[in-house]
Amino acid sequence: MLKLLISLLAAMLIWKVLLQDDAIELGPGVHAASLPIQDELESPRSFDHAGYRVTPLAEFSIRAKVLSREDYSLGRESELSPLDLALGWGRMSDEAVLQHIEISQSGRWYRWRTEQFPIPRREIETHSANMHMIPADDPVSDILDDVRRGQIVELSGYLVRADADDGWRWISSLTREDTGGHSCELVYVKRARIVE
Repeated sequence: MLKLLISLLAAMLIWKVLLQDDAIELGPGVHAASLPIQDELESPRSFDHAGYRVTPLAEFSIRAKVLSREDYSLGRESELSPLDLALGWGRMSDEAVLQHIEISQSGRWYRWRTEQFPIPRREIETHSANMHMIPADDPVSDILDDVRRGQIVELSGYLVRADADDGWRWISSLTREDTGGHSCELVYVKRARIVE
């Protein structure tokens, strides 16, 4: 009987985690029109967070559509950033465009593919990004835990560099124009809001 109960619970968990698609559909149209905002910091001050030295590199805010989310619990990076959000803005927040693009995340990477480009390739590259989220505190963490694919979110805080005492470091990209390795943003999120 216990084995049956455990098997049933395992099946329910697999269905919930792997098979259930809880994405939010907002319909066609651009839902996050503005570009992310990034401002230089005059005299950034490092601070300790989760056992790492965090140095702000730029102030950062964004309103974007959640194209995908991936949670992490293994690996050193997950101690600092337990969640990645693939975000899109401009026409990359339009479901009429996104229905033609396959989006996935794994291993701290965001990938996309399409059979036929609904918008120019470069626009896909510069209007979407994988962002590693570092929640500043428990309330921000709770909001990020509730974020679902398809929603519009507003995030603000800093693009940062994180250093450990043993020499390990993780550095944010400071441009939305790059692609490939080291092109992800490392975002220390001070404020988060689910817009719709």
